[in-house]
Amino acid sequence: MEPKFLSTAIGSMPFKNPDYAVGISLKNLDAPIWPQLPKLSLLEQMEIQYSENLPCAVVDNEKSRMFINTSEDYSEAFAEFYEQYMTVEETGGDLDFMAISDTYSKGIHALLKTLTAEGKKRPFLKVQTTGPCSFALTIVDENKRAIYYNEEFRDVIVKALALKCRWQLQAFKPYADSLICFIDEPILSAFGSSTYVSVKREDVVAILGEVIEAVHAENALAGIHCCGNTEWSVLIDAGVDIVNFDAFEYGETIAMYADSVKALLERGGMLAWGVVPTSAAIREQTAETLEARLETVMDNLASKGVSKDLIVRQAIITPSCGTGSLDEGDAEKVFSLLSALSKRMKEKYGF
Repeated sequence: MEPKFLSTAIGSMPFKNPDYAVGISLKNLDAPIWPQLPKLSLLEQMEIQYSENLPCAVVDNEKSRMFINTSEDYSEAFAEFYEQYMTVEETGGDLDFMAISDTYSKGIHALLKTLTAEGKKRPFLKVQTTGPCSFALTIVDENKRAIYYNEEFRDVIVKALALKCRWQLQAFKPYADSLICFIDEPILSAFGSSTYVSVKREDVVAILGEVIEAVHAENALAGIHCCGNTEWSVLIDAGVDIVNFDAFEYGETIAMYADSVKALLERGGMLAWGVVPTSAAIREQTAETLEARLETVMDNLASKGVSKDLIVRQAIITPSCGTGSLDEGDAEKVFSLLSALSKRMKEKYGF
């Protein structure tokens, strides 16, 4: 696949009306997304949204948080989960036990409803999940210890998120010729720091690889989104198809891994350039300024020995991150500029 400046986005939006958010997505994106709506409900928060039917997950509404309760006997819950997991692995069986209901995501079901009413297939659709590293390093147990460091529970979380991806992809398969699933890993921007010194590179590669394999099992493209700087070769080594990064603030960092990026692009992988800022900086931007920024960072990568022609053919354009924390007006500008930039770049390169 050569995306040639296809536009898509990260999940979160600041709106409270799911149908309105879906309309923004369908109007502006080549690969529309279902909107995550964190201002609508605690259950739409980044990790909590994917916790439905996760063994031992507890949503504490009073304290607006979620934790994993490891203090009680969880053997029966684990046995049931692994039995269902193995059934899916062996037979491609029913994924309803890992479905995301309307209670946890108004956006998924609003998009499904709209697509059903349209009665046609879109060329592309994009879904997303919170990545296993970000989930497990953010969510804690009853003693406020990151659940990542409990290997039993970490394995369940990785497998549960993999199944969440597969459920989404199966749900949207009737409505698109091609599907993309992003694994959102903002916490990887702190990978290698003193805070996460005990998080091993090989473990991250293996954990990400398991979720990527689940996406590939549904014949979809797997992307990883990280909105800060990180060791980009980790994502590539995990087998991802699309690397999505904040190209507005950190666009030059991708060139530090030029050899890995070159290998990714030459095997048909893609870079998703998050060049449209999701901060107050959006207020000063135009399609022209964003084009200039995108050309600068693409040329910087090309100067490290990566073919510019390959870069532009394998380019996707996105916002730098989700828009969920923005004012609604700023978020709408993000999507309109994203659409304008995508069209501008396609015309410029004759796509």
